[in-house]
Amino acid sequence: MKEIIVALGRAGRSLVRRDIFWHLLWPGLLSMLLWTVLAVLAWTPVTDGLYAWISGWSWVGGWLSASEATAAVTLVLVKIAVALALVPLVYVTAALLVAAIALPLMLERVGRRDYADLEQRRGGSNLGSAWNSVVAGVLFVVALLLSLPFWLIPGVGLVASILLTGWLNQRAFGYDALMLHADRDELERLRSAQRAPMLLLGGAGAMLAYVPVINVIAPAFSGLSFVHYLLEALRRERLNHGVALLDPASAHLPRNPQ
Repeated sequence: MKEIIVALGRAGRSLVRRDIFWHLLWPGLLSMLLWTVLAVLAWTPVTDGLYAWISGWSWVGGWLSASEATAAVTLVLVKIAVALALVPLVYVTAALLVAAIALPLMLERVGRRDYADLEQRRGGSNLGSAWNSVVAGVLFVVALLLSLPFWLIPGVGLVASILLTGWLNQRAFGYDALMLHADRDELERLRSAQRAPMLLLGGAGAMLAYVPVINVIAPAFSGLSFVHYLLEALRRERLNHGVALLDPASAHLPRNPQ
């Protein structure tokens, strides 16, 4: 838990850096703009379609048709569920933008300044990052769609959203944070060994998605916190295995053993 708090603190410290802040901001703003436009255009068809779908369930249709009040409450719950679903959709879109574009740029800057003692072994690649992000995004959307009927139960939507988004964070950002500095074995080993704390760290980022104003930078901030958490874990692992760290003063051009 201490390592997670340290990583969040370091990510917060990185917020004030001019070469980092813009990459924290633009993915969230672009994603919000995109989904706001889509929500305005598709709100009525989507909510009406979902209500009609639910009304078609054999064990629900008769219940709804028997009471106007019940039907009205159900329609309100459908609209609330759709509104809640927009939050993870905005987040996943911003997170994929972060993973594909912003995080590699932030990783280079953060690594050069805060982890210059770590040799860059480049066990990952931009292609691997893109593929990992696509798979994570598809699995997230499928799980989100499968969980939607349960969102009509008050509270379930919020919990499901946080759990799914926390999983998305650790799946997408766990690869990107290590791809530059870890070799292939280290990348796989650390992602496996750190899965539980990464889920906690991902859940913390997911909860920020529901905090007004902060939610704009939540995906990129979460990605940045994974960079700090996993690079520090990589540093500890190399020290525990007796691997000498680089001299930061002479580590600006780390060699590539690949």
